[in-house]
Amino acid sequence: MELAKKFSVQKPSGMVRVFQAIEKMQGVLNLSIGEPDFVTEPDIIEAGAKGAKDGFTHYPPLQGFMNVREAACAYWERHHGFKASPDEVYISVGGLHIPWLAFGALLNPGDEVMLIEPYFTPYEAQIRGNGGVPVPIKTREENNFAPTIEELRAAWTPKTRAIILNYPGNPSGRVASLKQLEEIASFVEEKDMFVLSDEIYESMVFNGEHICFANIPGMKERTLLASGVSKSHCMTGWRIGYLFAPQNVINVMCVLSSFQTYGVNTLSQYAAAYAMNTQDEKVKARAKIFGERMKAVASRLNAMKGVKCPPAEGAFYLFPDISGTGLTSEEFTWQLLNEAKVAVLPGNAFGATGEGHVRIACTQSMETLMKSMDQMESFLK
Repeated sequence: MELAKKFSVQKPSGMVRVFQAIEKMQGVLNLSIGEPDFVTEPDIIEAGAKGAKDGFTHYPPLQGFMNVREAACAYWERHHGFKASPDEVYISVGGLHIPWLAFGALLNPGDEVMLIEPYFTPYEAQIRGNGGVPVPIKTREENNFAPTIEELRAAWTPKTRAIILNYPGNPSGRVASLKQLEEIASFVEEKDMFVLSDEIYESMVFNGEHICFANIPGMKERTLLASGVSKSHCMTGWRIGYLFAPQNVINVMCVLSSFQTYGVNTLSQYAAAYAMNTQDEKVKARAKIFGERMKAVASRLNAMKGVKCPPAEGAFYLFPDISGTGLTSEEFTWQLLNEAKVAVLPGNAFGATGEGHVRIACTQSMETLMKSMDQMESFLK
């Protein structure tokens, strides 16, 4: 059967190609996937089961159940001082559904969206799929991979409509400072843009506190704040994300989702509300464990010839510079996988700025991480 012509140029990303290769191999130490190794807490699972037993098995509201939206509001006010009404919350099918619906609601054909490199790979396809034009902006590691005003001005055109921010960052694990975010906010206001701020890793900041971009004066009305329970509450398979946004944007997203999913899994919503209301201490405890893992892995990496790794800042990713090995990101990734059976992701899968780096997800046990470092060290020798 012949596919649509638009897919003739569609190639799997470097990230997907590694995932596909791992599926065909045995005994791989997988440091490529950004999924917590912790199983969802038993009481959260029980909350979902209770929802089924109580009869919550019918179609949900398109915007999400009120109690789930209230739980999201309470969580963000409690942790980050961000205040929003449940009417300003949309419950989505995982975090990835948010940009797709948001760009569908806000982009006109040809609108440009600034992508801060290195960036989470699916953003680019989501922009293009909604008629937009992604505009990658190269950044520098010494600047925490945050753009300067000069870099933003050089990339801006009259067609620029939005910018995507992602701090703590995937793949970099870096965190932008308040000063850097305030400079971006000033530019956004000057150019009358909107911001998609992906803050899915808000619970994992190891130096200081997470800065909610929408809390910067003048930004709430311009910001689509995306998050979810996948990373913080170890609920990746439950597929629950959520968005804080102006109500007129959410209204259109509800219409768009009615053509696609017609709401979000009822029992997952039931479990997510319980999780956001009850698990604060466990979220903090797991974040501490991730921080300890990242510190240990960074120390091992910095002892390897040709590798430089900055201290862990946020999320559960390290993005070491491997250019000193003389290998490109792709060469390093594939040789490490084939010769040492350790899976990482090539930095160039996340934009040109990522070349010379690899992404390491510290989402395995300390024992597995140290064994992976042993095999990587042997590989480099």
